[in-house]
Amino acid sequence: MNPLQRLTLPLLESDLVRFEGLLADSVIIGDEYLDSVTTHLIYAGGKRIRPLLALASATAGQREASKEDLLGGICLELMHLASLYHDDVMDEADIRRNVDSVNARYGNLIAIVAGDYLMARSASIAASLGVEIAALLADTLALLTRGQVSEVKTAYSVDRSEADYYEAIDGKTASLMASSCRVGALTAGRSAADVETLTRYGRHFGVVYQLRDDVMDFIATDGQLGKPAGQDLQEGIYNMPTLIALRHPDIGDELRSLLGKPLTDEEREHARQLVVASGAITETLTIAHRYATEALENLQSLGEPDLAKGFGVIIADLLDDLPTY
Repeated sequence: MNPLQRLTLPLLESDLVRFEGLLADSVIIGDEYLDSVTTHLIYAGGKRIRPLLALASATAGQREASKEDLLGGICLELMHLASLYHDDVMDEADIRRNVDSVNARYGNLIAIVAGDYLMARSASIAASLGVEIAALLADTLALLTRGQVSEVKTAYSVDRSEADYYEAIDGKTASLMASSCRVGALTAGRSAADVETLTRYGRHFGVVYQLRDDVMDFIATDGQLGKPAGQDLQEGIYNMPTLIALRHPDIGDELRSLLGKPLTDEEREHARQLVVASGAITETLTIAHRYATEALENLQSLGEPDLAKGFGVIIADLLDDLPTY
């Protein structure tokens, strides 16, 4: 999915070009070593989904983004990047965005400190946009932290509940997507009703985005994922398909006997096949489609049909290319 192309909103592409230049400039201080660390993932690229949501929510592609709109997107992307620096240390990752992860290249200590620096720059930029946005970003950081803690504390737990799962993804994924839309709406001075509508859309988008990732972890090839299929099982992150499969009357007990500990490659593949055979992929996709439908219905209250259409397309795209099971 290329969300920029699929949004088909005028002026958004040129806004994103301006955004890219400002993003790197926002963290460069003239220290060659620190600058190389803090811009490492910036220059590696990415879909820039969060700033795209922010800029689209602000302008609907109908006007050139203001400096405040661009800065709103930057503080969100920096928070996202900071979370990636920290996640890669926790996961002992070697690759991120097809380049060496920061921890692999510079070591864990530098990766953690650099992530803290990116978070500080995000907070500083948010503060320059006013108290409301600064408070929103602080709350978002708290939710990110809560989501990460929730995921860690239930690692390898076959008793993880769906409530535990949603607590984690609401914090780790959906909160930042929701805040992206909300910041854009706020920098644009939208009505209170539109701010809430766009915030709800962002949250729904984030949940669908994560459910899609959960499904892909089971059905995509190793080449598509850039890691072995079923890696979440190996790391003890029992996502929605796994939780559903654990309830299956015929498959659940066998799957439960495999999980609860690190797996060999053979055990991981066996567990992955059990989850797929249980019908959990179809049930997860049904849940994702429900959230997507609610997002589309929510957008009907917007008075901007082009923005509603574009946002509808990109959330539908998350699911349309997945096979039916």
